[in-house]
Amino acid sequence: MGGGTEQLPRGRHGLTREYVTDHQRGRILNATIACVAEHGYPDLTVEAIVGAARVSRRTFYHYFRNKEEAFLAAYDDVARRLATRLRGIAALRDATFAQRVEETLRTVLTFFAEHPAEAQLTVVEALAAGPAALRRRHDALLAIVDLVDRSTHALTDGDDPRRLPPITAETVVGGVVEVVYSRVERGETARLPELLPDLAYCVLLPYLGPATAAAEHDRLAGGDTPDGPREGV
Repeated sequence: MGGGTEQLPRGRHGLTREYVTDHQRGRILNATIACVAEHGYPDLTVEAIVGAARVSRRTFYHYFRNKEEAFLAAYDDVARRLATRLRGIAALRDATFAQRVEETLRTVLTFFAEHPAEAQLTVVEALAAGPAALRRRHDALLAIVDLVDRSTHALTDGDDPRRLPPITAETVVGGVVEVVYSRVERGETARLPELLPDLAYCVLLPYLGPATAAAEHDRLAGGDTPDGPREGV
């Protein structure tokens, strides 16, 4: 959703039922994200959500049975918003592996830096929100691992004995996630984009070797893109 928790106008407002439904549900999701970031999932209550969303308990229970359902819906909403940003990278047919890694990391780190409450919910609190949330997180990580592994197939011939085992992608992705987790958990979410050069180096190292990884690290640390300096960096 990405919006706020503004209430609808009172009385006859001429708004469609669909708009009212989307607006109310969006307010609940945004309130859930904010409350999870403030209190953590274990201390999250329906009372806190309805208070922040400025809706009645009846309205909350019209959409969700409990706080877990609201959390999972908020998680899915954040995931969709991030996926929308990443979709353009997948469409870059002529991009190199290094360019895809750079743009993917930049997009994710920037998204979380711009939305610290969303980062807290998806990266940290999902671990405490029960089996369903853990499955969502697990499935998301598996999808990323599979994407990374498939993206590296073009780097070597299929029969090349130097081809790295699939567990390499799992190790790389797991390491990046742990680094991001530790920063979000420590309240350093706003500084996540600063990690781009180092994380890009770590991802590229096993696939492209130390020389290429170091060159990409130095370029990113200097604020350059493959076509020259980035504006505003």
